[in-house]
Amino acid sequence: FGISTNANLHILSPLVIVMGCNLRDLASPQNIELESLSGKRVGVDAFLTAFQFLTTIRDRSPQGDGGPLKAENGKVVSHLMGFLNRTTMLLSKGIKPVFIFDGESPDLKADELAIRRARRDEAKKIHEEALAAGDFSLAQKMAQRIMHYSPEMVQETKQLLDLLGVPWVDAKAEGEGQAAVMAAMGQLDAVATQDWDALLYGTPILIRNMMTDGTKQHGRLVHAQKINLEELLEEHELTKSQLIDLAIMIGTDFHPGIRGIGPKTGLKLIKLHGTIEEICAVKDKEVPERLDEIREIFHNHPSNDVDSESLEPGTINVEGLKQFLQVERQFSQRRMDNALDKLREAGLIREGGQTSLFSF
Repeated sequence: FGISTNANLHILSPLVIVMGCNLRDLASPQNIELESLSGKRVGVDAFLTAFQFLTTIRDRSPQGDGGPLKAENGKVVSHLMGFLNRTTMLLSKGIKPVFIFDGESPDLKADELAIRRARRDEAKKIHEEALAAGDFSLAQKMAQRIMHYSPEMVQETKQLLDLLGVPWVDAKAEGEGQAAVMAAMGQLDAVATQDWDALLYGTPILIRNMMTDGTKQHGRLVHAQKINLEELLEEHELTKSQLIDLAIMIGTDFHPGIRGIGPKTGLKLIKLHGTIEEICAVKDKEVPERLDEIREIFHNHPSNDVDSESLEPGTINVEGLKQFLQVERQFSQRRMDNALDKLREAGLIREGGQTSLFSF
């Protein structure tokens, strides 16, 4: 990545991260060019994006521990490398990103979070044992599962975005939920996340793979994809309430789902019977606990009020970026030039000083 280091570094294919309810079997994504989003204000799921960077931009040297890259002064830089590269790319294409950071997880998600912690703890144990045994291949595999986007990394990301003049928002609860609420209100034109739940929260437009567009996964080129909520509902002749009930039956972060009901079976049942309660009565299954609370969190997700004016692009602080990244975190001249050249070529930086984004 051009950073000052002696490590032998390898770039991995981006980790496929699917959270929430998997609606892939119901959706008909449309491949798009990122240029089609030019001029659009797109809410980006910051936490999920950060994990993509942390799990792909990491030390894979022969005796590396698989952890995130660090500068020679010990500062972790993987997240900043990723956000700098992809954010400047979005800006250069005329996209107006707004990064949304997770708030407090809803109480309904406690069980799911406990499962994730248990998996992470087990992976951490295996990681430590593998390092002690000199099994660096296994250690690097496990390292991908124990990445932590720390509060310090979150603040550093926000500082970088401020220097780039890119707005960000703290969510009240789930980041993709906050973004979806803002999109439904018209404050955002779309929501970019891998999490299908954004559709359940009500975003009219979901963009998947925006932050990995142009990379390769399993030997295939990744394309950004657009999913239109209204078209999805019309295609399957569903109401939004029925889609939410279908998702709950399949399984979400708030409920593991009803055993034996997958997307295709669930779709047939919800169209035939209308609600989870009716389906459970016909199939002699128990109605999910706290069903009304789960429905409510999708229909009316907790969100912070955001002033639309605060979502306007700010100014690019070139000297501040150089100090923050190049001086304090030892980013190479080449890396800085690559990022700043993208912005200059797009007319976002005028020689001799700062400029307002999209002022041209």
